[in-house]
Amino acid sequence: MGNWKRLANEVLAGKELSNEEAMKILTTPDEDLLELLNGAYIIRHHYFGNKIKLNKIINTKSGLCSENCGYCSQSSISTAPIEKYRMLDKSSILEGAKQAYEMKVGTYCIVASGRGPSNKEIDSVVEAVQEIKDRYPLTVCACLGLLKPEQATRLKEAGVDRYNHNLNTSEQHHEAITTSHTYQDRVNTVNIAKDAGISPCSGVIIGMKETKQDVIDMAYSLKALDADSIPVNFLNAIDGTPLQGTNELNPRYCLKVLALMRFINPSKEIRISGGREINLRSLQPLGLYPANSIFIGDYLTTEGQENSADYQMIIDLGFEIDFQSEAIKIGK
Repeated sequence: MGNWKRLANEVLAGKELSNEEAMKILTTPDEDLLELLNGAYIIRHHYFGNKIKLNKIINTKSGLCSENCGYCSQSSISTAPIEKYRMLDKSSILEGAKQAYEMKVGTYCIVASGRGPSNKEIDSVVEAVQEIKDRYPLTVCACLGLLKPEQATRLKEAGVDRYNHNLNTSEQHHEAITTSHTYQDRVNTVNIAKDAGISPCSGVIIGMKETKQDVIDMAYSLKALDADSIPVNFLNAIDGTPLQGTNELNPRYCLKVLALMRFINPSKEIRISGGREINLRSLQPLGLYPANSIFIGDYLTTEGQENSADYQMIIDLGFEIDFQSEAIKIGK
């Protein structure tokens, strides 16, 4: 049994986990899980108290993607029956921002499928973001694929606060998931966003037949990238994708992964993202002891939990929504 409280305090004092310590987190016996979560919570509470950041996605372009990512229903090799459409107009993006603000969401995520944005698509996002910033006190995140430096500069000038481009998996496992772009392509896009002065958001998808060492490597890679926000997705294997039928996860292991991310990236926003409802299931509330952020509403091509259930979860935990840089209590 690990002394997770002691290790948490060592992390707060500046210690970096060894690979052996990281592996002990992922292999913690289930009977010791609450002690592990307590250690992760000590770190989380030090940096974020009991505040929860809310994030909301708008899928501004669906399907029509040339890439062959094995997890994705929008990829060129997917036969999943999803809705496909070109870039939404500005009014639709603005309406999504209005909804996000009314839902006490702090970060509004403008997401588009595809290898990378065309200049015309950048024009659309720039125009929408400028109006969003005039109307609402939202953090705006863009997720548009592989990015060029001049495109990143335009997004920054328009007011984009954050750019998301996930590593998704480890460098060693990358080619088992996609071959239409490289792992380094993904790293380069995160660095291009950083160089433009945009806050980097980069995360992972857990449950794609990777090893525990792959998961540890992902956590260390995100630390090396200095990603400010780390979305942790748990695979929702969609029929019609190469990973259909994959079901490797259980709620307890998912919690250990979240704890690992907190121990290795102590001061960063750890966000429970896609697949939390079907993988964490009844243990979702425990995920907010290591993590301090969630997506609410629907994801790209899959449905999320009812908003009311997420708000109730936060109320029941005694936590607060971190909205407009101030914690707003949503219940008693």
